Amino acid sequence: MSAARAATGKSTGRGASNVVLVHGAYADGSSWSKVIPLLQKAGLRVTSVQNPLTSLADDAEAVRFALSRQDGPTVLVAHSYGGTVISEVGLAENVTGLVYVAARAPEAGEDFAALSSTYPTPPVTPGIVSSGGFKWLTQDAFLRDFANGVSREEALALYATQGLLSTAAPTTSAAAWQEKPSWYAVSRDDRTINPDLQRFMAQRMKATTVEVEAGHLSLITHPRQISRLILAAAAV
Repeated sequence: MSAARAATGKSTGRGASNVVLVHGAYADGSSWSKVIPLLQKAGLRVTSVQNPLTSLADDAEAVRFALSRQDGPTVLVAHSYGGTVISEVGLAENVTGLVYVAARAPEAGEDFAALSSTYPTPPVTPGIVSSGGFKWLTQDAFLRDFANGVSREEALALYATQGLLSTAAPTTSAAAWQEKPSWYAVSRDDRTINPDLQRFMAQRMKATTVEVEAGHLSLITHPRQISRLILAAAAV
């Protein structure tokens, strides 16, 4: 039994047949492209959500719609900012577990920026540009800090498709990880979300935790390790 399940007393008694993947800021659903075939090969039905990134409410609605289209138990997986989204919507009845990949995992109503400020500022932060209600990364920050560990050619392609994130504070009304079994993949070389902050959030949610020798985009550089964690969550 996982630490999260022991803490919550929740048990589904069945494995999940579906996985819904939620991307983070400065990205889109294709960021899961290396994980998706591995999950499909294992027999899971996979949906990668295209978050509009226009507000937490809009992103939450996109994920709720994806969940409504699943037939049976579903594992909900998020990278980066996407962790805020699955914390908001993860109480859906068909969600059996939550997987956080170098992701935010806020308490209900928690100011994630304030929490982050209690840790050393990530190197990516000076490269965030804000204008017109949205924010994005400069090319240098994207390549050096957001996509560290990714080949330059691939990182440039990711930079060309980066999603712009609303500057509105994404404050959650729920923390689904308090009630659902949770898993967390910490990126040890992360330059976007402080690794120690990731460890704090994983410990706080009593998540089954692995550490990956990767930057922020472990789902791209270490897809097999991330897939194994998702498959472990789906098997419970």
